[in-house]
Amino acid sequence: MQSPRTPRERRADFQEQLRHTRGEIRDQVRATRVQFDQANARLTARTGRNLLFAIGVGLALGAAVLLSLLLVKALFIIFAVVLVGFATGELAGALRQSGRTVPVVGSIVTGVLVQPVAYAFPRLGWPLAIAGAVVVVVVWRLLGTIRRPTAAADLRRDLGATVFVQLYVTLLGSCAVVLTAQPDGQWWTLAFVVIVVSTDLFAYISGLAFGRHPMAPRISPKKTWEGFAGSVLAAVIAGLLVAPLMLGQPIWLGAVLGVVIAGTATLGDLTESLIKRDLGIKDISSWLPGHGGFLDRVDSILPSATAALLLYFSTHPALLP
Repeated sequence: MQSPRTPRERRADFQEQLRHTRGEIRDQVRATRVQFDQANARLTARTGRNLLFAIGVGLALGAAVLLSLLLVKALFIIFAVVLVGFATGELAGALRQSGRTVPVVGSIVTGVLVQPVAYAFPRLGWPLAIAGAVVVVVVWRLLGTIRRPTAAADLRRDLGATVFVQLYVTLLGSCAVVLTAQPDGQWWTLAFVVIVVSTDLFAYISGLAFGRHPMAPRISPKKTWEGFAGSVLAAVIAGLLVAPLMLGQPIWLGAVLGVVIAGTATLGDLTESLIKRDLGIKDISSWLPGHGGFLDRVDSILPSATAALLLYFSTHPALLP
């Protein structure tokens, strides 16, 4: 007959079982991590970007937009200042790396200062602020020739690149600020952002599931017509929901809003891809490790803000500047 185990022996058995269980859990966690990394690598290979990280960043930006618009819409200025400041700096820096002498500090300062002016004075002050920003950066670059003389042809290219930063980032970004400043404009801003997010998300999903035919292989090899079709469908559905529920507009306007925003979001994505291809770089910057910069995240929003602002004024003609 086996003698009863002592308390010390029972504790030893329990500790051994606990070590064995911990070992099994560690092995399972490692195996799950390997499977996760492999799946994420396949998604990255298909989409050209870390999809899970992109979704996480998108959710964080979306939460910031949502809080600013729903709490006090003037807080949206802070959000716009941060994004435009980073995006102008990223694009100006990327252009400098490609050989164009673009004033990075001047681009950031003017891009940031335009945003509160656009919110406070969306009628006359906003266009004047944009014109002033262009003049300031041009003069800033011309003053640089005093220290470092530049050939006329190079100077023209530098000035063109300098102005492009303001028109592409500062002007298009401030359209969202002007839209938000309008009566009930915060709902229009929120609506077009919701549609852009839906467009981007379902472009990835449908592209992953059904993507076979490249849309613009020389510009963005990962983008497919199947992905574009999915993005348009998602944008229209989102538009049909936000128009009557959020904007108080007829449902047909939601369909128009969805189609237009799907087109501008795709155009914005392709435009930034073309810029990066012309500059010979993969990402505009490395502010978001492993996934580029802020401009990579708002490329779809910039032209979409302009389209949303025009659609707003088409339904509120009395508010036209």
